[in-house]
Amino acid sequence: MAVRHQLIKRPPEAVWAVLEDASRYSDWVVGTSSSRRKSGDWPKTGAALEYTVRLGPWTAEGETVVRLYDPPGRLELEAKSGALGTARIAIEVRPWGDETLVVVDEHPLRGPGGLLHNTAIDALLQVRHRAMLRRLADVIEGDAR
Repeated sequence: MAVRHQLIKRPPEAVWAVLEDASRYSDWVVGTSSSRRKSGDWPKTGAALEYTVRLGPWTAEGETVVRLYDPPGRLELEAKSGALGTARIAIEVRPWGDETLVVVDEHPLRGPGGLLHNTAIDALLQVRHRAMLRRLADVIEGDAR
């Protein structure tokens, strides 16, 4: 199970302002170099955005669909990464005094990731989430400056 948390030194409204902005997805999601709306009204349930992953000269396109939009507490996404399969990403936003505790829980669903899901994959997800949540905190806390 790949669950990670981050305390962000801003109120939940500031966290939601970033989560609800599709154009900022690549600012905090590790691996994405750009993002754009694909369909629907992000982040309402059923809305989708497209993103580009760039690793040196290699690029790939992906799509993220909102499966649950329940502010101010929860956003659940399904990331579709082509041949790699899909993953469920649940983001909880919890008030923590004047700050916000953000909890991310990701699990592979379909494709090779879902079939081969094991503790090694979870360990890689933990490393990715640590960086992703740090970036999210930097974006949100930086907006306050």
